[in-house]
Amino acid sequence: MKLPDELMFLQNKNAQQKETQASMKGKVCVITGATSGVGLEAAKALAKGQASLIMVARNAYRAYEIQKELMDTYSVSVEVVIADFRILDDVRKAAAQIQSMSSRIDVLINCAGLHSTKATYTPEGHETVFCVNHLASFLFTQLLLKTLKDSAPSRILQINSEGHRFNGLDIHDLDWKKRHYTGLRGYGASKTAQLMCVWELNDQLIGTGVTINAMHPGDVKTNIGSNNGWLYRMFSKLMIKPLLRDPVISGKAIYYLVAEPTLQSTSGKFYHLTLEEIPAKHALNRTLGQEVYDISLKLTGLK
Repeated sequence: MKLPDELMFLQNKNAQQKETQASMKGKVCVITGATSGVGLEAAKALAKGQASLIMVARNAYRAYEIQKELMDTYSVSVEVVIADFRILDDVRKAAAQIQSMSSRIDVLINCAGLHSTKATYTPEGHETVFCVNHLASFLFTQLLLKTLKDSAPSRILQINSEGHRFNGLDIHDLDWKKRHYTGLRGYGASKTAQLMCVWELNDQLIGTGVTINAMHPGDVKTNIGSNNGWLYRMFSKLMIKPLLRDPVISGKAIYYLVAEPTLQSTSGKFYHLTLEEIPAKHALNRTLGQEVYDISLKLTGLK
């Protein structure tokens, strides 16, 4: 019996996933959040596929350690850009540095993410999870769009989440100053906003040769949430992580979505790993999505 669209993720999580043997040799791939979990496995898969990497990371020591490992193992070019995506000015500097490094970008993967059990705020006054998960990736993508268009055909992949189904998005209270903050709804708000902007950007990119898609990277073990208190970390270690899978499956799925030749023109889709899925109804509200897009332009200083 086919499950309702809203519950297909329960079936897709255990379904057989698609893979590709396509090479990425000669392709320049920019990836954020590549020092652990999903991002690290994606970086390994891309390096194995012979892509040239530009890794954007907050932890310099870990980034350079991974850079050496990937270069030694796969004999590919790996550059490192240090940036903290809690600070939008860091995002601007990272984009400028990348444009000075390379005249082309074939693939952009926005993988940096955060989950918090309580509301915290960035130096610029944004709720931190909303800033890292949505505003930073939104700004980063916008700043690299010209290079992506000049490099077409090219692809953008937003690492989103089934967590968007928790919603929590209120355009009149994006920073949670009027409501009680919960980790799930704060995370859901950021991922809902990101998905809404995927649809808007997809419309704008028609005819440019640049595609944009979003995906849930699977229920896998990562370090997301490790910034929270000891009680959450203990609960995660004992109750959540034993149920999660190896993030290697995420790396393979990401590689498929950015390398598979038959997906070159596919755009404006949401995937659970490699299987196309219908997002939650609230994330498909295009009227609200246009407002979220315009607000995102303003909050990132682009409008």
